[in-house]
Amino acid sequence: MSNNKLLIIGHVWPEPRSSAAGARMMQLIAAFQKEDYEIIFASACAKSDNAFDLSEIDIVQANIEMNHSSFDHFVKSFGPNVVLFDRFMTEEQFGWRVAEHCPKALRLLDTEDLHSLRKGRHQAFKDGNDFSDAYLFNDVAKREVASIYRCDVSLIISEVEMDLLKKDFKVPEDLLFYLPFQCDPISERTIQNLPSFDQRDHFITIGNFLHEPNYDAALYLKESIWPLIRQQLPKAQLYIYGAYASQKVNQLHHEGSGFLIKGFAEDVQAVMATAKVCLAPLRFGAGLKGKLVDAMQNGTPCVMTAIAAEGMFGSLEPNGFIEDTSEEFAEKAILLYQNESLWKEKQNNGFKVLNERFDKTFFHDRLFSKINEIIEHLQKHRHQNFTGQMLQHHHFQSTKYMGKWIEEKNK
Repeated sequence: MSNNKLLIIGHVWPEPRSSAAGARMMQLIAAFQKEDYEIIFASACAKSDNAFDLSEIDIVQANIEMNHSSFDHFVKSFGPNVVLFDRFMTEEQFGWRVAEHCPKALRLLDTEDLHSLRKGRHQAFKDGNDFSDAYLFNDVAKREVASIYRCDVSLIISEVEMDLLKKDFKVPEDLLFYLPFQCDPISERTIQNLPSFDQRDHFITIGNFLHEPNYDAALYLKESIWPLIRQQLPKAQLYIYGAYASQKVNQLHHEGSGFLIKGFAEDVQAVMATAKVCLAPLRFGAGLKGKLVDAMQNGTPCVMTAIAAEGMFGSLEPNGFIEDTSEEFAEKAILLYQNESLWKEKQNNGFKVLNERFDKTFFHDRLFSKINEIIEHLQKHRHQNFTGQMLQHHHFQSTKYMGKWIEEKNK
């Protein structure tokens, strides 16, 4: 039995078939399992039917309560040497308890994406304004960046968000670690087995509808982009997949125009591999887009907005086109749908991006080198982060006594 113990405190239970966040969490779990960590996944959230059963991969699942001292006994008895907070909200709730009862445990934060960036962009979009610092420096940013400082290291999914944290928020680089999606390389054999251009026949878009940018993208398609595509391709169909489709989503379904709400995809790989072109017209959001990774893995070229493409391609060519007007977006979608040689060129770009930018072996070694280095010099690392100590002190006092008051109140 390994001496390494990891406690993951989940904002939600992972749903890898429903969201990119769920897929990322499973990638992190696999990475720690490869390093022979004993893992407990704990959450105060209720489980949905789409939650992955972690016991299938030998991970203990624990239900925990917010604002309750039972967590103190739980974390102390397990004695983790690494605690991973899934999003800053869980660090706010449980970070002070971890610091008090397991002070020598490395506190690791997975931001998933920068919630403050996503919120600021959404507000700018609703206001009809260009995004600016006035939208970035919001109240969520104050909470999120404070959480990053209180942790020993934070996992950042996008290079754009790394730069933003360093330049705009002045977060020291040694508190941040760039960790995008970790994917298996695409082999030539896999590529050869994918359906060809002629074996595919429709457009696709996919995304969890609890995530506001995905609903807005479906609406944008319905109102502005799809009518332009259908004008040129009157027999084309658009399949819209996503978990948690509400009534307002299902009302967008329209057989006559080929705008088809398909709901939850049991097998994302299967539905993506049969589509000819993926559409990702996101108008706000943050992080990396799992739908683009799914598309590249299945050889499905994309038309996407700059927001969708952000952080994905680096200096490499995209697996399709990046367009921000509905007219250009529709034009490029039609072009990709009809032009086989262009389609194959963009498909090959996607394979190159996956293999050169998201190779899990490359990031695995660097991640655990970073983790082990900080564990070895934890006291020094924390002493160099005085801002974090200061925030931890004030957060500890305020949250601790608020938590105790709520616990007493609930008795």
